[in-house]
Amino acid sequence: MAAIICGVDVSSTALDASIGHQGNLFRRFTNSPDGVAELAAFCNQHNVNLVAMEATGGYEKLPFAQLWAANISAAVVNPRAVRRFAEAMGLLEKTDRIDAGVIAWYAEAKRIVAHQPPTDTQVRLTALVTRLRQLTDLRVVQLNQRRLVTDPDVVASCGAILAVVARETRACETTIAQLIGSDPLWRELDRTFRTIKGVAGRTVARLMADLPEIGTLSGKAVSKLAGLAPIAHDSGKRSGKRPIRGGRDSVRSILFVVAEIVRRYVPDFKAFHARLTNAGKPKQVIRVALAHKLLVRLNAKARDVRHELQQAA
Repeated sequence: MAAIICGVDVSSTALDASIGHQGNLFRRFTNSPDGVAELAAFCNQHNVNLVAMEATGGYEKLPFAQLWAANISAAVVNPRAVRRFAEAMGLLEKTDRIDAGVIAWYAEAKRIVAHQPPTDTQVRLTALVTRLRQLTDLRVVQLNQRRLVTDPDVVASCGAILAVVARETRACETTIAQLIGSDPLWRELDRTFRTIKGVAGRTVARLMADLPEIGTLSGKAVSKLAGLAPIAHDSGKRSGKRPIRGGRDSVRSILFVVAEIVRRYVPDFKAFHARLTNAGKPKQVIRVALAHKLLVRLNAKARDVRHELQQAA
């Protein structure tokens, strides 16, 4: 029996729901706790197996979490992929009813699988890591601004802000370390990742916050998730360049930085870098290859840790 899928077009104020892509069963609810409760009742009434909704800058978080709390499986899908799917199917029109139906159609065709919302601890870690990244960016901005001025009052102002940033950064790092130390899996991953010289606390925190799937996927799958998997671009006898595209930029950016440090200390990374350099590979290709190698290594270590913890449980 085919799964019954409800597509939900999410906005700041409304939830437009369509069961199936024909739009025959269409309802609008408010994007509020009461509205989501009505949506859950609507889905139960029609024996819905999966609710699919687009990521909409955070407006989907409430209905996603509340549906799961009501024991209704839900998944968040990529809005760009849904739009391209609609265009490929010849649907150039765009209304709330059509959009909700297309989301359901896309989830059916793509065989989207439900994924549970993050735990409260995961949400907190992600928020703290995001804040730490913001503080780091703010520090760079203030340092650059101070470097370009000579007025003593402005220099003092920059210094005062930098002092506050330094204090908040230390507090944030301490809280992150305590949070990681309180979770058995994170604590063991932290210890294991740090066995690679060059991988430090911020890298570990960023991976746990922005790539919680690490260790649960194959090397190829996790590379694609991070946007470090080469994309084939061949046609006929032509074999094109294989660029990277998409993925999680926050993960990719930290791996670029850390891989450059790791290759200075870890012998096989150093040899790998030398081999690519001697072969005349472009610097950007080498940069991506090193980050990819590091991610695959970390993913393998994370997989071993998860397996050991499962065996011990």
